[in-house]
Amino acid sequence: MRARGGSLKDVVNDAIRRGLGTSNDTKPFRTRTFKMGHEPSIPFDKALRLAADLEDDEIARKIAARK
Repeated sequence: MRARGGSLKDVVNDAIRRGLGTSNDTKPFRTRTFKMGHEPSIPFDKALRLAADLEDDEIARKIAARK
């Protein structure tokens, strides 16, 4: 820090910027995917909606059991 005449924040930010810099020799990261068998019977793209519906049903069941 003294050699550069900057604060700790400046030195850390410069190091981060150098580390995050792009290089032409790096390949973009790719995630490999695999088929896992048959198509699921539950539409997982609507999983949050399914979870909410199941939670609503459970709450309704608990309320009905109190009466």
